[in-house]
Amino acid sequence: MIETSSSVTRPKFMRKGELTRAAILDVALELSSRDGLEGLTIGLLAEKMKMSKSGVFAHFGSREDLQIEVVRLYHHRFEQEVFYPSIKEPRGLQRLQGMFARWVKLVSVEIALGCIYISGAVEYDDRPGAIRDHLVAMVQAWRDALHRCINQSMEMGHLRDDINVEQMVYEIYGLILALHHDARFLKIPGSVERAQAGFDRLIDSYRNPQAPQISATAKAATSKSTKSTSAATKKAA
Repeated sequence: MIETSSSVTRPKFMRKGELTRAAILDVALELSSRDGLEGLTIGLLAEKMKMSKSGVFAHFGSREDLQIEVVRLYHHRFEQEVFYPSIKEPRGLQRLQGMFARWVKLVSVEIALGCIYISGAVEYDDRPGAIRDHLVAMVQAWRDALHRCINQSMEMGHLRDDINVEQMVYEIYGLILALHHDARFLKIPGSVERAQAGFDRLIDSYRNPQAPQISATAKAATSKSTKSTSAATKKAA
């Protein structure tokens, strides 16, 4: 789960049915983050909501429709937490650094609550269907955003122009997967700092030697983000 329901921007005026549906999805996302999408049952959801099963079903056509809506909600919150704030950063390397820093900050929350994208990849890696299709499309959309940002960094001269972009996306994604594994599964202290150090080393290996260094202000912001993320991780553990 990315954030508490209270921090999600919703229309100012919602009908009672819409509010109930939104509340059901909030709880469904929390349960799916903890137990996986396949662990999400109408019975457990109805119990948590203090509703009847038929009352829950009235808002969704089927269990699969509910699971797909959970995936969409997770993706929406991922965009709100990571993507949209990052595209406000200057184009190029600073934006890429912001994307990674916010991604790591999100992971620090998911260490305690779980990640739909990662658990979903395990649940649906060999299970074709609509849920898998939605998960793949949304993960690919984020990878495409990283791809574009790296290309922009190359075009602006921040990174070398001979980079294999697919390889760099692979390496960045690998750092996040390793962070989830070490921090959530093995509970190894200092995992956030190691992920950031790995990213910094990766950027240094691809940096254009003629490009100006990141400003002191941007460095301070990145350092502050890493420290606050590390503190959140320790609290979650």
